[in-house]
Amino acid sequence: MRRPHLKSIPSVLAATFLLTSCSKGEISGLGFEEGVSSVNDQSLSLWQWSWIAAGVVGVFTLILILWPVFFHRKKDESFPKQTQYNIPVEVAYTIIPFIIVAVLFYFTVQKESKIVKITPDAQVSHFIDVVGFQWSWQFNYKDAGEYKSATVTGTPAQPPTLYLPLGENVRFTLNANDVVHGFWIPAFMIQMQNLPGVTNQLEFSANKLGTFPGRCNILCGRNHSQMLFNVKVVTPTEYQTYIEGLVAEEKAAIA
Repeated sequence: MRRPHLKSIPSVLAATFLLTSCSKGEISGLGFEEGVSSVNDQSLSLWQWSWIAAGVVGVFTLILILWPVFFHRKKDESFPKQTQYNIPVEVAYTIIPFIIVAVLFYFTVQKESKIVKITPDAQVSHFIDVVGFQWSWQFNYKDAGEYKSATVTGTPAQPPTLYLPLGENVRFTLNANDVVHGFWIPAFMIQMQNLPGVTNQLEFSANKLGTFPGRCNILCGRNHSQMLFNVKVVTPTEYQTYIEGLVAEEKAAIA
């Protein structure tokens, strides 16, 4: 039987090298779009390069599997040489995974520290309380002028919409009334837990106009799948008009 030509192996390695040499603009978002939010700007490169690292490891592992299959086949009936250990190989497959994990850990910590950073109040444009409950969401806008706040409460049948002003920094205070929920906006590449009796905070700006789906991503009970909401990113002027409309509705309901 004819053996595969050795030149195919360097070709695969060269393709792998070219893959890892792509500039950021040439790498696919792998399901996510660049520039959607300030969190997305931090997370996207980590997401891309993690997949590239996984691809490189996968190709290299495949080569190691195929090499003995094709080049170390049984040639005759003689008993093959038995090797008890190979120190260089054992050192290599211990050190290389450690280096890969250490590099990914370093960049993950670096990105996470930026994502969860809370800035001084003076640098925050808007404050919104997000309360998760079985099985919907309540959004309390804290910058409703002299009326102090305006609240939107959803139901499983009528998921609420979270309005955000384009390009302005918003601080979210996350709580839960009953069990653990997960405040998740997939397109923004952000998730943080709503915990009963614990207050979590998160800051980011939405940088693209449009409507984006949101949901709870922690199993929280029978109707977990109905814990949906929408995020609508509008211009600052439209955002202010929306808040004023909420305040007017609440005033009318009280009257």
